[in-house]
Amino acid sequence: MSRDELIKLLEPVVENLGYELADLQVKTGGPDGVLRLFIDKAEGIGIEDCESVSRQVSAILDVEDPIQGNYALEVSSPGLDRTLTKPAHFRRFMGQDVRVKLRFPLAGRRNYRGALKAADDEKIEVEVDGESHSLPIATIESARLIPTL
Repeated sequence: MSRDELIKLLEPVVENLGYELADLQVKTGGPDGVLRLFIDKAEGIGIEDCESVSRQVSAILDVEDPIQGNYALEVSSPGLDRTLTKPAHFRRFMGQDVRVKLRFPLAGRRNYRGALKAADDEKIEVEVDGESHSLPIATIESARLIPTL
């Protein structure tokens, strides 16, 4: 089952429990396969939240059996340097510093680090050293918040 199919299977379960499925990572094959779910909610995530989601998701995975072979299920918060994967994530964290890597260079550049100034469903705007860069979301390989300490 693909990552997108797993998201379609598990996202409603997570949302029905009152959480957002912020991200999902799958690594299968070999003895150390893992399915990682990153959950979030406005009040933050505690260990009890992770346990609750883990129990429900585990039950669905047992019934549906969507992943071949052995794997461990891990549920955690997205962390301070969370990945941004959806347009809603970019809108939520406008004004914060981000690190963005594109799949291929845009105007000769793949990496951007700066303030997230704007976001819509198609693109984001990142200000780097006083210069604004418009980056299509479809071209983003990875995007993460840069924690302020």
